[in-house]
Amino acid sequence: MALFLSETDVKSILTMPLALEAVENSFHRLADGSALLHPRARLHLPGKSFLHYMAAADSVSGYMGLKIYTSAKGGLRFLILLFSVDSGELLAQIEADYVGQMRTGAASGYATGLLARENAQAVGIIGTGLQARTQLEAISLVRKIERINVFGRDQQRREKFAAELSAKLSIPVTAVTSAEQAVRDHDIVVTSTTSSNPVVEGRWLSPGTHLNAIGANFPQKRELDAETIRRCDVIVADSREQSKLESGDLLQMYADDRRRWSAVIDLAEIAAGKTPGRVNDNQITLFKSNGIAIEDIVVAGKIYELAKERGVGKTVSMWDTSRAAEARGV
Repeated sequence: MALFLSETDVKSILTMPLALEAVENSFHRLADGSALLHPRARLHLPGKSFLHYMAAADSVSGYMGLKIYTSAKGGLRFLILLFSVDSGELLAQIEADYVGQMRTGAASGYATGLLARENAQAVGIIGTGLQARTQLEAISLVRKIERINVFGRDQQRREKFAAELSAKLSIPVTAVTSAEQAVRDHDIVVTSTTSSNPVVEGRWLSPGTHLNAIGANFPQKRELDAETIRRCDVIVADSREQSKLESGDLLQMYADDRRRWSAVIDLAEIAAGKTPGRVNDNQITLFKSNGIAIEDIVVAGKIYELAKERGVGKTVSMWDTSRAAEARGV
């Protein structure tokens, strides 16, 4: 019997503190080798929708699984299949749009905690979608944020976003009229867009800025211009290997130059203390988030455990063992 958890079920369980803890655990497990990760792969028939899939296993919690999703003009549909490492049993089917929003925010929050200056107070964000909301929620839990500026191309949407996030976070959020206003003189800058062209120019960055770039995970897309990448003293990715496949921000600068890619640090290395992150307050640091499956699986494992504890979700019969045994004449 597998547990089916809807988006509503997930939202009743998953909080940002829980997501932050689970994501931190996922990077520690990558660092010590107790977790395995397969990068995202994609299928695409020209003119049709995309199928995306990514997998990971965590020997500590005992879960392995797959996140699979489609993207089309009508939207995106996400599903996590969670299995037992020991028995191979399918434990849960989890609708995973909200999981993705929360774990992506938590990854940036965790990276910000490791890389941003301790006294960082001002955040600028470009983008006003659902992912932008969880970015700010997570960052506000790891630094004492006093003000936030937001820019998006649609005036009504950015003003609505500012009002709603001001109320939610109890932090002043101001809608500004240009991307530059959301970048200049900010301690932390977040890009959360679907843009194919840079939305941040390196000349806008102040010494000591930390950037979280989460939007561009196709080779042809980028949110940061070349000068931004050149000015970054420390470049960190959730997965360097996945970045080589899909991070347009870095691929369009580094191509297949192994020497330059070797300077990109896996976040797990910093989490484990194997590699330093920021070493002084003047450095510009970048966290390039692609979104990796181990985040999904560790978060999904916690959701599954809490759902069982609270009696949330519906059980689904699959691969009925009694019928299979009967068919074999056992």
